[in-house]
Order: sequence, then structure tokens, then C-alpha cells
Amino acid sequence: MKTVIMQPYLFPYLGYWQMITNADVFVLFDDVNFINRGWINRNNILLNGKAFMFTLPLVGASQNKLINEIEVTSDEKEVKKILRTMEQAYRKSPYFAEAFPLLEGILGYENKNLKDFLYNQFKVIFDYLEISNTKLLLSSEIQKDNSLKAQEKIIDICKRLGTTHYINAIGGQELYDKERFDKEGMKLNFIKMIAKPYPQFKNEFVPYLSIIDVLMFNDKATVKEMLKDFELV
Repeated sequence: MKTVIMQPYLFPYLGYWQMITNADVFVLFDDVNFINRGWINRNNILLNGKAFMFTLPLVGASQNKLINEIEVTSDEKEVKKILRTMEQAYRKSPYFAEAFPLLEGILGYENKNLKDFLYNQFKVIFDYLEISNTKLLLSSEIQKDNSLKAQEKIIDICKRLGTTHYINAIGGQELYDKERFDKEGMKLNFIKMIAKPYPQFKNEFVPYLSIIDVLMFNDKATVKEMLKDFELV
């Protein structure tokens, strides 16, 4: 069984979704500490031909709190401001009519617990892209040894799930050791996304933006093919 364990990000980039669709089980690591200035509540979209970072305001965000202990803002003005920025950026994109309602539904979700908010985000996009082969779990709902740290905690979760193949992002090469996983009877690989250009209006292609950008410029069938454009290393 192939497993991916990642912190839940807001509208993560295509490579993150490639990990998801290549896994049998995708675990949202919600009971670890929040990271300031990370990707949990912000990402990049294309605005005026350049990468533009938007941030979803949080309540009580702190690196001393777990992700599932933090709330998303309930200030509708802040959410509408983000949506206006996205509309300004993409209203002339070819698939705006299909993608923008997804964003409205996700950002307008009533449950403001950050964990639940992001879990719902994944479910909505799962449904849109017809991702049915991957089971979505929360790490907080898995019995595990919470005294363990880093790689050893990941291995413990994998063993409890019956994992035979653990997959991580390419940046995880600095964090995880293939020999250590091999000793536990598990294969370890990292996904390296192949950033193939697609039309972004008449601009020079800007890679590694949020999945929002991919959905705005590509139909569903094309996105599904893009999810296959990676190498396992």
C-alpha cells in the first residue's frame, strides 16, 4: 500500500496533488505544530503576469499550537477580499466559470477549524477531479506513538497503516533515509514534478503556482493528464 503523509496546505501546487493521486492513503498531518510563513494558509496565484502571494487570515495562529487548534478567520470581508483578488486575476481565463465556484465554496466553508477547513478543501477538489482511488485520513484520528519525532513518527504511522511504499515530496530527501525505511520493509520514493508549461494568457509561463492556476487554465481531462507528469526518485 502506498502512503503519503503531509501537512495540509492551502490550494497546494500540482506536485502535491501528484503525490495524492499516486497514493492509496493520503494522511493530512494535522496534529503537528503550525508553521508561520509556510504553505498552510497561503499560496501563489498569477496576477498581472507574476506570482502573487495571498494569505488566508487565521485566529490565534502560533508555532506553539497544533494545526488543528487554530481557526480560520470568520471575517467575511477578508474572505471576499481574497475572492476579489482571484476574480481579478483569472476572470478572463478559459475555465474561470468552472473553477471559481469551487473557490467560493471552499473559502466560504462554515466550519472555521483550520483542520476541518483544509480537509473540506481537499474533498471538494477530490470530487471535482474525480479522485476516487485515494483514501483521505487525518493523523489526529490515527492511534500512534506521539512521543516519536520526525522520521520515526512517520515510520510509526506507516507501520500502523500497513504501508509498503512511502512517498514524499522531493524536498523530503533531506529528511528521510531510504535505508531506514527499507529496514522496516517499506520502499521510500520522492516525487519530482515535471513542470510542463501551459498557456497563461500571453505571459511567459510561471511554474509552481497554486492548483488554482492549473484549474483556471486547463480543463479537467488535461489536469488529470498533468497529474501523471512526474518522476519517482
